[in-house]
Amino acid sequence: MSILSLSLSPFPNPSLSHLSSHAPSRIQSLHPSSSMTLLKPLHHHLRRRLSISAAAAVRQDTNLWTTAPLVTVSPAAESLFHVTIDVSDYPDLATSHTKAGQYLQLRIPDVEKPSFLAIASPPSLAAAKGLFEFLVKSISGSTAELLCGLQKGDVVELSQVMGKGFDLDQISPAEEYQTVVIFATGSGISPIRSLIEAGFGADKRSDVRLYYGARNLKRMAYQDRFENWASSGVKVVPVLSQPDDAWTGEDGYVQAAFARAKNIFNPQSTGAVLCGQKQMAEEVTSLLVADGVSTEKILKNF
Repeated sequence: MSILSLSLSPFPNPSLSHLSSHAPSRIQSLHPSSSMTLLKPLHHHLRRRLSISAAAAVRQDTNLWTTAPLVTVSPAAESLFHVTIDVSDYPDLATSHTKAGQYLQLRIPDVEKPSFLAIASPPSLAAAKGLFEFLVKSISGSTAELLCGLQKGDVVELSQVMGKGFDLDQISPAEEYQTVVIFATGSGISPIRSLIEAGFGADKRSDVRLYYGARNLKRMAYQDRFENWASSGVKVVPVLSQPDDAWTGEDGYVQAAFARAKNIFNPQSTGAVLCGQKQMAEEVTSLLVADGVSTEKILKNF
């Protein structure tokens, strides 16, 4: 199959034809063998570009997409939505969710760009009922916005479950890591919910705190779960950056709220879990490291 046709005419560009009367010997003296010498680098360049294109096509095809129906799309907070997807017909996909903090890609049929979403439900829900739950932030012009506008019964396409999740082995056993501080902002609470409800021995630790930041209470999801989380051993500390006048809790940003409280008595037995804004993660990491907490004990899911 022909890929490219090359003209070996001495003057492929008419605008250069005037050169023939001034320097015919220089241009017309190119021997065919010289022309082939010039073509070799071009052929090599073309072959290299084709190889790169082929490799890219293979990479694009590595995702196996599964079509699954929506069970629930409902408001969770201002600009946040609960989304539940039925994967019970695909047990291999359901059981591939093994750790809190894992994620996948979701795309809508006929919409090219997928969205990365952390799985909010614990792995046990997928194993028992074949359901994936997500907390999705509706961002204007995004695939997520389209997803939040769908209804029960509409179908979406899911990739394989990705990521290693939170490496809880780094802060285990619970008896040796008595303090665990958890930080989440906005929709970053999604994989944290999975972590708490999957269980990580919080009730066996003496100090487990969740600093959860949002602009205000209207933008804070999962408030109905806080009591259950507390009963499992996780103290929830809501932090509002723009609270109303009636708010009496922590305000500002989660890193500032943590800096005010600290109370890390033994850095060697302390672990942390972070999910949310990059600035928050960087500043919290700096605070923890400055207190002597090992970076290996500061867990992230990406």
